[in-house]
Amino acid sequence: MTDKLSRIAELNDRCRIGLDRNARILITACCLAALSERTGPAAIILAQAEVLAAVRRYVFRPEDGRQRDRGELLVRDQTIRFKIDYYDLALEWGSEDPADPSVTTRVMTIMLPEDD
Repeated sequence: MTDKLSRIAELNDRCRIGLDRNARILITACCLAALSERTGPAAIILAQAEVLAAVRRYVFRPEDGRQRDRGELLVRDQTIRFKIDYYDLALEWGSEDPADPSVTTRVMTIMLPEDD
């Protein structure tokens, strides 16, 4: 079981830092709006880049769990959460085996605590 959890953690890290080409990354509209100092597409793109960079630099704590599938951090004094879920390749059902990337699509959602 430990080997499987280690493999899931490794795959989650790849998703979180942007190395999983099949992963989907979603940032809620509320999260982007809370971090955008101005309105317009440029402000949203800058907020998105800042959030992604912060999530990629995230240092896990013991309370985050061994699978490394969730975390909470501050960006511009705003609490942000991320969570990685495991789906089948068609994104219709949960994955049968999150440790097997050939049958799993990871979806990382970045959100405000109230979006959860």
